[in-house]
Amino acid sequence: MTRVLVVDDDPQLVRALRITLTASGYQVATAPDGTTALTLAGRTPPDLVILDLGLPDLDGVAVIEALRGWSPAPIIVLSARHHEAAKVNALDAGADDYVTKPFGMPELLARMRAALRRAASDAEAVPIVQTSAFTVDLSAKRVSTAAGDVRLTPTEWHLLEILVREPGRLITQKQLLHQVWGPGYDTETNYLRVHLANLRRKLEPDPARPRYLITEPGIGYRFTTDL
Repeated sequence: MTRVLVVDDDPQLVRALRITLTASGYQVATAPDGTTALTLAGRTPPDLVILDLGLPDLDGVAVIEALRGWSPAPIIVLSARHHEAAKVNALDAGADDYVTKPFGMPELLARMRAALRRAASDAEAVPIVQTSAFTVDLSAKRVSTAAGDVRLTPTEWHLLEILVREPGRLITQKQLLHQVWGPGYDTETNYLRVHLANLRRKLEPDPARPRYLITEPGIGYRFTTDL
């Protein structure tokens, strides 16, 4: 069974999560604070972590950083913090996704399934990524549509490669800027807007209503696939 560690100090929410996740076939452990969570994770490494940022002892970001020191398990953050900065900090620290309270259980379960699929695919080489509109061959560094090969600039390819290697994952602006341009370009978000607009123009069936290269305003971007 897939082991899920739920870290939250709200007993009612923890109870609801335990019931729902157990009914969905997950093995659930719970922790009311960060210290307990890290102890449990070290004793029995989880396959996925659901983590509240507002813990009574440690900030959730500190827990993410501690887990990321040794665990590759996907981390989904739950929080009532609506500010973009809180989301960005959690994602930059190593969280895989972010769900704002209140949330629906079906949405959380879908995010969990997506995160676990990504974790499984990370263990295997996935050289070809397909959508209904285009195909990305990561080994050949080639993108094609029904009309033929699509010519991308080196920067466009680098951005696309980062996104398609982790379908469904929200990747922050800072992470993309660091990987493509380097650490001195943290604030150059206009670079991302220009190049993502070009990618959408070349790949999206309707660039004004993108289906695959999705913007999370003020936070980052994610690639989705319909297959």
